[in-house]
Amino acid sequence: LILGQYSVGKTTFIHHLLGRSYPGAHISPEPTTDKFVAIMEGDSEKTIPGNAAVLQEDKPFETLKSYGTSLLNRFECVE
Repeated sequence: LILGQYSVGKTTFIHHLLGRSYPGAHISPEPTTDKFVAIMEGDSEKTIPGNAAVLQEDKPFETLKSYGTSLLNRFECVE
């Protein structure tokens, strides 16, 4: 879990850990992230919206449904 204010290096740190970028990653001096992003291994690069990710049986996000659409609209899973 990585949390922090904008422009403190969260995305740069993740790039370093992964050794590459990931779908939806943006680096900018302005605030660019207004979502919670789960980064997972996958066969191809894709972004799955939160409301779809919680319905996929192969993903561990089903319990997030209880937090409602406010959270799910700000959540995405990238592979």
